[in-house]
Amino acid sequence: MEEWKEYRLGDFMEFNPTVKLPKNTMARKVTMDQLVPHCRDIYNWTYEPYSGGAKFQNGDTIMARITPCLENGKHAFVSFLDDDEIAYGSTEYIVIRGRKGISDNLFVYYLSHYPEFKNTAVKSMVGSSGRQRAQVDVLENIMMFLPSLPVQYGIANFLSSLDDKIEVNRRLNDNLEQQAQALFKSWFVDFEPFKDGEFVESEMGMIPKGWRVGVYDDIILETISGDWGKEKAEGNYTHKVACIRGCDFQDIKNGLRGKTPERFILEKNYQNKHFCDKDMLVEISGGTATVSTGRVCPVSQQLINKYNGDVVCTNFCRLVRPKKGYGAYLYYSWFNKYNNKVMFGYENGTSGIKNFRIKDFTSIEPVVLPPLEKIQEFQNVIDSIQKQIQTRGTESQNLAQLRDTLLPRLMSGELKVNEIEMH
Repeated sequence: MEEWKEYRLGDFMEFNPTVKLPKNTMARKVTMDQLVPHCRDIYNWTYEPYSGGAKFQNGDTIMARITPCLENGKHAFVSFLDDDEIAYGSTEYIVIRGRKGISDNLFVYYLSHYPEFKNTAVKSMVGSSGRQRAQVDVLENIMMFLPSLPVQYGIANFLSSLDDKIEVNRRLNDNLEQQAQALFKSWFVDFEPFKDGEFVESEMGMIPKGWRVGVYDDIILETISGDWGKEKAEGNYTHKVACIRGCDFQDIKNGLRGKTPERFILEKNYQNKHFCDKDMLVEISGGTATVSTGRVCPVSQQLINKYNGDVVCTNFCRLVRPKKGYGAYLYYSWFNKYNNKVMFGYENGTSGIKNFRIKDFTSIEPVVLPPLEKIQEFQNVIDSIQKQIQTRGTESQNLAQLRDTLLPRLMSGELKVNEIEMH
């Protein structure tokens, strides 16, 4: 193959390169939960004294090695640091870097998405159930034909141009979402549009006259348990559905379909558990000492249409169905409580992984309930914002599908960048 050469991957790129970061040095830390699945860029981090974990710098790729984070797309290219800055993160990261004069860092990032590489990583996993880890030595010994540096630059720059467009859409959608959150706070927390009216005392402080304090059960029709289902059709498990997980929430919020797995469930469970427009998804399992359960995302008709209506949530989540007209208000009110860490008070007290006591939250936690006409005004504004988010999400989904379709063809040499026609 012209300009291509067979390499052992350990000779083509570095795995877990040596980086010096003295103990207790203040540095940026990127935890596993801060990585957005199937996303090139890193948006979130904290500053903490270094106490251990994978170390990395700009140009490195960090990839989860533990199940299910690896399969769920916890995988990113490091580009947010200052020159010569060292950051660190989970001990469950594999750090990958190009070798000078042999491989380009950005090409290495996209190579790590190549199905041959990703599938080998998954197959190499060993360990106890639920804690299996990919083996670096297996990845180092993969043999692969790879191109010269100029060809690597061309492939990486083309694929990155698609991710750049996806990133622009993400930022625009993030701005719209922040506008929606600010609007909720202005109307229903700070009561700014109603300041000139009469206020009355309540258990939650002063609220506009005609409003009241209730609990979430007052605006919820029902909460519906999830269903993990079966990998394959067995007996009566014959209804094939998309099964939304907590790790899909960010994609859903940005209008993306994501890479949601398909499962087989009982027909009766599908009928009882399928999504409706304006429903809300709540993550009820997986809390830690620093990250609570109770995280939410909205369900839209567009999401339902993308899966042809065949969509449920896993048993780590719960579907919440609001009363008519309360969809947007329920979501942003709940989201506001989550951001204010209220959910920590409704988790079970066991060590390790924690669960959200959703029934206690919905029946006990107080919430301000405005008149329905104010709720509907808010819903109308949110519907307009969500339409814009979904439109950009669809565009990003199409770009991601194009990237994922072309990537293996470019990486294998089947297709050259100058042969691609963009419309």
